Amino acid sequence: MEWFIASDYWLSRLVFQRALAALYLVAFLTAALQFRALMGERGMLPVPRFVERVPFRRSPSLFHAHYSDRFFAGCAWTGCAVSAALLAGLDSLLPLWGGMLLWLVPWALYLSIVNVGQTWYAFGWESLLLEVGFLAVLLGNDEVGPPVVVLFLLRWVLFRVEFGAGLIKMRGDECWRRLTCLDHHHETQPMPGPLSWFFHRLPRPLHRVEAAANHVTQLAVPFLLFTPQPIATAGALLMIVTQLWLVLSGNFSWLNWITIVLALSAVRFPGEPPADVPDAPLWYVVVVLGVSALLFGLGYRPVRNMLSRRQVMNRSFDPLHLVNTYGAFGSVSRVRYEVVVEGTADEVPREDSHWREYEFKGKPGDPRRWPRQYAPYHLRLDWLMWFAALSPAYAGPWFGALVERLLENDRDTLKLLRRSPFPPDAPPRYVRARLFRYRYTTWRELRETGACWNRTYVREFLPPTRLARAAHRS
Repeated sequence: MEWFIASDYWLSRLVFQRALAALYLVAFLTAALQFRALMGERGMLPVPRFVERVPFRRSPSLFHAHYSDRFFAGCAWTGCAVSAALLAGLDSLLPLWGGMLLWLVPWALYLSIVNVGQTWYAFGWESLLLEVGFLAVLLGNDEVGPPVVVLFLLRWVLFRVEFGAGLIKMRGDECWRRLTCLDHHHETQPMPGPLSWFFHRLPRPLHRVEAAANHVTQLAVPFLLFTPQPIATAGALLMIVTQLWLVLSGNFSWLNWITIVLALSAVRFPGEPPADVPDAPLWYVVVVLGVSALLFGLGYRPVRNMLSRRQVMNRSFDPLHLVNTYGAFGSVSRVRYEVVVEGTADEVPREDSHWREYEFKGKPGDPRRWPRQYAPYHLRLDWLMWFAALSPAYAGPWFGALVERLLENDRDTLKLLRRSPFPPDAPPRYVRARLFRYRYTTWRELRETGACWNRTYVREFLPPTRLARAAHRS
């Protein structure tokens, strides 16, 4: 069945699968270390409350059958273990059907997490990991060459990721058409990295070049994926270089990394496949062609979305996240706002009380603290704090619960923070939140103060608040 197998991509499949397993490992590790405070039984948005009101058919998940924090932790750590096994190449030691089932395990486990993750998991890279992870099940292992149709589907996903993102930019914000968005983006992006200050301070003509290069990579280069080699490889490598530039300029979880992984599947690496590989078994051919036909059929919805003037970003068209639409930064903020959370032990909260600031791991806080590199690890609370600063409506479902946990010195919540200003046995009496405008310092300000940020008070975000039962006792 030479028409079915792309033997030239034997090494490409190997690189792709190992890199995807590494991203699965990061995703499950993120879930295991953060879920209790975010959506555990005492979390800000508890899973049990969610599954009570949302039926299984709308959000298929193991946690509809049973939920406990111990069970969730078991699923997350199992996902870590299976991902590590796939990274080590265990699927290559199993028969073909066994390798496919092994790849199906992390997909099913992560689907269960995403479908109950609510706003904490409402990011495009969650659906992208699931869509790509499902295709990885069909790629097979060392018992068979990579199927042509699956490699095509991977390129089709990569095309939709890049081309859809390019379209949403051109339609969404005039600064992309004027090539001026990068004058602001490095400063206002959700979570800056250690080099973001320097990217922002590049000369403005270079920002124009950045924006123009982005349009070329997202609107023209994706079509090269469907050309003969070595042109397709050249197009994929251009995408990889662009994504690495984005990796250096900010923290975008594993969005850039999974795009790189997808591009690797289109690169034809040198090397010969093993000479004694048997033909693909008939059952495997039938399964791959049948599922691929289904995915092609479902693919009309993201195409229709891309062609629509009302194009939307990051939406799944089915509860299994098999086919989705993607995009990022259809609009770019011109001003950066940050919510600063503070607490006090004073009996009566006044403006001159001793207010002490909570420090988050990734989001800007102390103007003198330089941002760190966290991606591909995803700091979910920090990202949602960025959205909260854009509009209090984003914070409505969970911010009150966050304040309550801080007033209790909740151990799991404090683990999500870089530093709490209060000892474990002495929680604050009151917590408040204030909105500040942040801007990067100039070269001169950086030399004089050592601070990378300058911040200015804007308004109150949340007035001083205490626990209702504490207020009753007093």
